Amino acid sequence: MRDASALREIAHLALRSAPAHARTLEIGAGTGALTLTLLQAGAQLTAIEIDPQLVAHLRGRKDLAAAQIVQADGLTFDYASWAGGRPWIVAGNLPYNVATPIILRLIEMERGPQALTVMVQKDVADRFVARPGTPEYGSLSVAVQYAMQVERAFTLAPGSFFPKPKVHSTVVRLSRRCEPAVHPRDPAIFWKVVRGAFAYRRKTLANSLMLALDFDRERILRALESSNLSPELRGERLDLGDFARLADALAEE
Repeated sequence: MRDASALREIAHLALRSAPAHARTLEIGAGTGALTLTLLQAGAQLTAIEIDPQLVAHLRGRKDLAAAQIVQADGLTFDYASWAGGRPWIVAGNLPYNVATPIILRLIEMERGPQALTVMVQKDVADRFVARPGTPEYGSLSVAVQYAMQVERAFTLAPGSFFPKPKVHSTVVRLSRRCEPAVHPRDPAIFWKVVRGAFAYRRKTLANSLMLALDFDRERILRALESSNLSPELRGERLDLGDFARLADALAEE
């Protein structure tokens, strides 16, 4: 990234309201532009990078000597062992091809990071913040908003980077909720319902659930009725509360 002011803003957002003595983990350190900015902002920093040549470059930079540089893959890194039960936060310009699975893994951890300040493709950020009834709203929106409060910070054009990507990039800050946004009685059924509702987006909610779930038609229709949801709705019209009510109704059957 070539935009120094954007780097400083990412570091500020990442460290804002961080718990006392929280450790910072940078995922995808690259050439070290954000790494240096985080150090200058006072982060107690570990930076992971998968590319061995970039790792050697980072370890050879005297201005990054205060950071722990680790060669690791963000998809398989043992976050829990590294954190050791201490509070931690995440910052990074995530590799766009693996950003979503990395973020989902982090937010689903039992003792995951308190906050993530990350750069992702704009269309992924749009899905994080999407509201019911919009084309971007889907199971990813529900998963992120269930566990995290989402703040879209700013968007950067391709010219802010070298080499230029083909897409715009957006910085988002995901802050862990003290409690999930909703409290379904059976989380396993809740997530089955969420995935089922979006499995066949062109079909009605009732038909999509019947195709995706191992529940019979009458059970699904009764649950929809008791949840005050029309079987003709599309899944993308339901908010988190709707999904929780429907899951609870199915759990009672």
